[in-house]
Amino acid sequence: MRRRDFLKAGLVGTASLLGAGALGPGEGGAAPAAKRLTKPIRIGGQAVMSGPLGGYGQFMRMGAQLAVEEINRAGGILGAKIEIEFRDEELKPDVAVRNARYFVDVWKADFLIGIDSSSVALAVGAIMPQLDRVLVVTHAATEKLNEQLVFKQGIRQVFRISVPVYQDGILSAMIARDFPVRTWATISPDYEYGHTSWKMFRETLKRFRPDVEFVAESFAKFGTVDFGPHISKVMAVRPEAIFSTEWGGEAVALVKQAKLFGVFQNTKAWMCGMGAAMDVLEGLGKDYPEGAWVSCRYWFQYPNTAENRRFVSRFRERWQKYPHYVSETSYSAVYALKGAVEKSGSIETAAVAKALEGMTLTTPAGKRHIRAEDHQAVYEVPWGRITHDRNYPFPILTDLRVVPADQYYRHPPFA
Repeated sequence: MRRRDFLKAGLVGTASLLGAGALGPGEGGAAPAAKRLTKPIRIGGQAVMSGPLGGYGQFMRMGAQLAVEEINRAGGILGAKIEIEFRDEELKPDVAVRNARYFVDVWKADFLIGIDSSSVALAVGAIMPQLDRVLVVTHAATEKLNEQLVFKQGIRQVFRISVPVYQDGILSAMIARDFPVRTWATISPDYEYGHTSWKMFRETLKRFRPDVEFVAESFAKFGTVDFGPHISKVMAVRPEAIFSTEWGGEAVALVKQAKLFGVFQNTKAWMCGMGAAMDVLEGLGKDYPEGAWVSCRYWFQYPNTAENRRFVSRFRERWQKYPHYVSETSYSAVYALKGAVEKSGSIETAAVAKALEGMTLTTPAGKRHIRAEDHQAVYEVPWGRITHDRNYPFPILTDLRVVPADQYYRHPPFA
């Protein structure tokens, strides 16, 4: 166990501020007698910060930094200020593992957050018992993280604050079942996330719509610039609808090229699970086809709560941008750690992990409940259709479809 010197001081109040919301005893549990921390709390973050997907890391850092600045201005966590450092994971498991070891062994981080890639999350998650730090994943979507690493293998140091691939693969099918289309094809990334999303989508949609057919699939390697061969392959069989989980700059390139190939004139529906990410919206601008169905892991206009409105306002004031979904998830991850440290009165890994288990948080994205069994945060994120509104410098969503999370999140024991 790691040990820090504590100075006793007073009592923790019945509610600890959670940015735009609050974590109270009814949500996080009763707090113990307060202890004053004598050293800064260090959080090591990593994300993809270079290349065509580098915008994700920049937006993730912005969200975490905003939370750190707010908390430090308010006096820190039990009197301790937060220090944060971000590193580029490069979407490479070996690089991310080195980053994690650097943060813990050299920089002496107390907690770890971030991670964009599914394979990276699995690699870093696997070494967390050795590093013995709480890791809060803020983006990587693989269901293997919560279902296998945490629930089945018992790695209790790993948590995820963001909605997993259930949003992309299962909820998408629940929305698509009402579409007047029968034939589907996909153009998606050729790695864990792309294949799993498509598999979940097919299996779920087939249960609702036995009449549908999946007529073509084309998986693009990471870093693909020319999507022409992939578009030609799937359009050769004339599908009525396209499902995609391309993201970041690759999603922008795919949509622009699909427009040139006439895909949107020759299909009835386009679905992209990460199509509402801020970098995609900004990257496509007026080129984004009206009516495309898209989602993400947080939408800045949902829910319409005071907490969310304040977060968006603070983020825009600080960074002169609207928040990306990874901005919200990293922001909420920092506040979740704050709540857990205050609840447990400790920065010890076991104590903080126990405090996070079963915790309910009020966050900009709404109420999040962290399941004790698999350490997955549960909350709703809408799907919607692209529309162009002159009040915003990028496309926004209309016709939001929100489904209660318990209807599409898979549940333990994960048969």
